[in-house]
Amino acid sequence: MSGAVNEAEAPEAPAPGPRRPRALGRAADAFLRRREATILVVAIALLIYFQTSRSAFLSHDNLVNISQGTAPYAIVAVGEVLLLVSGEIDLSAGMVFTLAPFLMHYFVDYYGMYPILAIVVAVLAGAALGAVNGLVTVLLRVPSFVTTLGTLFLVQGITLTTSHAYPAEIPPAAQGLAGWFGHADWSELIWCVAIVAVFHLVLIRTRWGLHTVAVGGNLLGASEAGIKVARIKVGNFMVTGGLAAFAGILEAFRTSTIDPSSGGTGAMFTAVSAAVIGGTALAGGSGTVIGALLGALVLAELQNGFNLIGISANPFNIILGAAILISMILNVHLARLRRAGRS
Repeated sequence: MSGAVNEAEAPEAPAPGPRRPRALGRAADAFLRRREATILVVAIALLIYFQTSRSAFLSHDNLVNISQGTAPYAIVAVGEVLLLVSGEIDLSAGMVFTLAPFLMHYFVDYYGMYPILAIVVAVLAGAALGAVNGLVTVLLRVPSFVTTLGTLFLVQGITLTTSHAYPAEIPPAAQGLAGWFGHADWSELIWCVAIVAVFHLVLIRTRWGLHTVAVGGNLLGASEAGIKVARIKVGNFMVTGGLAAFAGILEAFRTSTIDPSSGGTGAMFTAVSAAVIGGTALAGGSGTVIGALLGALVLAELQNGFNLIGISANPFNIILGAAILISMILNVHLARLRRAGRS
């Protein structure tokens, strides 16, 4: 009897504590499976390195410089992400970036259009150029690389001919809008974050985004499922053209000049690089808008940090090329991890 009492009164063994290492491991695994994970780690690492090297890196003025080096290319990259996900690319976006501010200037100074209306019309003109790219690509079955290479030179020629290859001033009537459209310290970044947020939701939460992924992942399957492939592709070309035009206008207001040498192929390749480094697959079918923003941030950090620590700008393209190669290798590896996790 006493033995039974002793057994009943024996203290219970303490419950095992939470398995923190396993929980942390699952959290780390979930984090690494996200497309934005790698580039986010790189962005933070660069921030720590450059701040350690030069304390001025995180000063207010330098942060403004970094934001202004990030925002316009991230905006163009948003459109490129949508196109790359759907299996296409736009090489002419940088030239639309250059042309749009001149269109605003022509509409205001030569035709007396209200400045805000001129901005809207210039953005719509960029979207119209995107529609031309999309229609030629979809209806005439010309590869988008070839189509947009042609329009790249076409738009460049229009810009240089109409501007006589000379810069122009922001129209005096539009000066009152400068603070809202790029000239204020953080206005470009605010526009950028808003655009990234909207199109992130479009890509992951809407039917348009789902269809964009489906078209890029399996064109035949998407068509047989009833998805209007032509509409999706032409629409994404229009979005890219409109965003490139808007980014060019923001940059013109920021610098207080409309320059025929701004944007161009440099802006386009920077945007595409940001998209690829951020986790968007060139083969189509997958991508991330937030990753493109982080990719543009990393490129801006590198350029700005190089200037601060006194490294020549010449090695920048070496680092950019290496970053693209490494990011593509990591994208392939992480895609395999994600497929393994689903299986």
